[in-house]
Amino acid sequence: MAIYTLPELPYDYAALQPVIDAKIIELHHDKHHAAYVKGANDTLEQLAEARDKDQWGAVNGLEKNLAFHLSGHILHSIYWQNMTGDGGGEPLDKDGVGELADAIAESFGSFAKFKAQMTKASATTQGSGWGVLAYEPVSGRLIVEQVYDHQGNVGQGSVPILVFDAWEHAFYLQYKNQKVDFIEAMWQVVNWQDVAARYAAAKERGNLLLLAP
Repeated sequence: MAIYTLPELPYDYAALQPVIDAKIIELHHDKHHAAYVKGANDTLEQLAEARDKDQWGAVNGLEKNLAFHLSGHILHSIYWQNMTGDGGGEPLDKDGVGELADAIAESFGSFAKFKAQMTKASATTQGSGWGVLAYEPVSGRLIVEQVYDHQGNVGQGSVPILVFDAWEHAFYLQYKNQKVDFIEAMWQVVNWQDVAARYAAAKERGNLLLLAP
């Protein structure tokens, strides 16, 4: 039985135009994200078979595959919710996301400084990867992570609350090789309500992840 399933998009394919073309959203969600879901489920089945047969010759590759596909599924599931056709700008108190705005200012000095770091981290990923704004529970701060593939370069325990997909399949049909143009455009569709809700949830549960004394 499949453990992971492909989530429905919270909008139609054309909802993020002109920032992201409808065809990109369709292919990205229905093909690429679906492949990560299938990959995670297939790997779980292969690990179960290895346990049943007590055969561990392929365990290193299977564990790596599980991390890759599962992280891809999780990050994409956040990615779709992080965007809206009515988004953009910056988080403001008048929009009910003042706690997030304050946390960004405290962690990075200002929204402008955060935006600059997040943009650079996303646009300069080597090969394939993500730019991620994450809640780091040990310090209680927000940090930016430059994630290699789906799972490399990640601080253990950090909780992603805003993700920018910098894989070529996220933008190439529309932006060609101009990754930086795509990342700059992404700021026009950020769903700050979703990001703020994720921040509040991560902060509330963060003490459960703190290192034991």
